[in-house]
Amino acid sequence: MFASERKQKIIEILEHTPAVRVAELSELFQVSEVTIRRDLQELEAAGLLKRTHGGAVSITTASFEPTLIEKEEEHLEEKKAIARAALDLIADGDTILLDAGSTTLQLARLLKANKKQALTVVTNALNVAWELAFVEAIDLILTGGHLRHRTLSSVGPIADNTLLGLYVDKVFLATNSLDVERGLTTPNIYEAQTKQNMVKAGREVIVLADHSKFGRTSLGFVCPITAIHRLITDPGAPQEDLARLKERGVEVIVAARD
Repeated sequence: MFASERKQKIIEILEHTPAVRVAELSELFQVSEVTIRRDLQELEAAGLLKRTHGGAVSITTASFEPTLIEKEEEHLEEKKAIARAALDLIADGDTILLDAGSTTLQLARLLKANKKQALTVVTNALNVAWELAFVEAIDLILTGGHLRHRTLSSVGPIADNTLLGLYVDKVFLATNSLDVERGLTTPNIYEAQTKQNMVKAGREVIVLADHSKFGRTSLGFVCPITAIHRLITDPGAPQEDLARLKERGVEVIVAARD
């Protein structure tokens, strides 16, 4: 088992029990206690747990990955504004990739309403695919893969292999966490791997992130800030972070609510 997989399992264990002990994890994963302590130290540095004497305890707010319904309800008007700004970047005939996420779902709903626009859309999101399934002007491609019920996203080897065989004009990427120094991250390592392959597939990578995503770090690394071309956010995003993103060559679009 790779270190990243082991750390993901530790986080999953802490979702069901309030505390873990080093000795128990060492026996479970068949690695030394020194290795487990190093894992816990790295997870604490990422804000995903709190180390204690002999083990660690969960930090619910840090390790929690909201459900899709919860995500949809948060900052809804900001997400709709970001989606409208993203729609302006799509030209007739484009080949685009829509990541799984509550803001990309809003973009899919706008594309559904704009039925005359001929597009090829690739997605790993079950709900995005459903929104676009009956739009005749859209050539819809699903990645397939292992479905995560919490986010309705397809991840894993099947999705990754599909993405590795594709090149698109624009990738519209969702993210749980955005830190100027640490880049884009997400709580699930399998989701992170699939997002990495999305980034590789795009001629242009456009991140859709409302202000709540800034200054946060999750377990799974997706890409550095320098791998993205544009960021669409809302006026609540930290101005200092936006300035630093521009310094690193990222075009920033601030989408105001109507």
